[in-house]
Amino acid sequence: MTPRAEGAASTRGRGRRPGGVDTRAAIVDAARRSFATHGYDKASLRGIAREAGVDPALVHHYFDGKPALFAETLSMPVDPSRLVERIVAGGPEGVGRRVIETFLSVWEPGERRDALVALVRSAMTSEDAARVLREFLGREVFGRVAGAFGSPDVQLRGGLVASQIVGLVVMRYVLRMPGIAEASPEELVERLAPVIEHHLLAPAPAVVAEGVYTTGPAE
Repeated sequence: MTPRAEGAASTRGRGRRPGGVDTRAAIVDAARRSFATHGYDKASLRGIAREAGVDPALVHHYFDGKPALFAETLSMPVDPSRLVERIVAGGPEGVGRRVIETFLSVWEPGERRDALVALVRSAMTSEDAARVLREFLGREVFGRVAGAFGSPDVQLRGGLVASQIVGLVVMRYVLRMPGIAEASPEELVERLAPVIEHHLLAPAPAVVAEGVYTTGPAE
């Protein structure tokens, strides 16, 4: 073997990983570790690329931003950013229906439901998993939906919507609560859409006395 060949052999395998079949999997594995260690908010695509040993451009080549990469680590079937865009694109009218219809269209099929149940159960038993899910839902999903219509108290409104959706997941898919578990998707939409819409669009209550609230400004 010539010195040049020996040098090439000695350096092979070091440095950044070229693009290829295993590169995408390496990025997903690195992302899963990074989200678990740093949380969703503090994990960065550049840091994930460094962890995976790839050029940051490859992360953008395979994934359309951090939400899409996070969705891949959870085996989510769709990019959540696209779902949020679809929900808010129709404006405030009917937004409650779109939230519930979109959620059910993604997670109601049985082949997708197991991943959702595993995710929720993990968040209920692990603080690290709960933090990642909490930050993701707050920033990329319900926070964006709540902030799309210019209402105040975006964090609270998004959290209230999240409480309805996560509660539905627990009662329908995890605990299999009678009534909720057997309800048709259409019935769930009819019953929950007004609640979601109220959380997103209703005027913020004003405190007029301790423990007493109104839906308008205090006089």
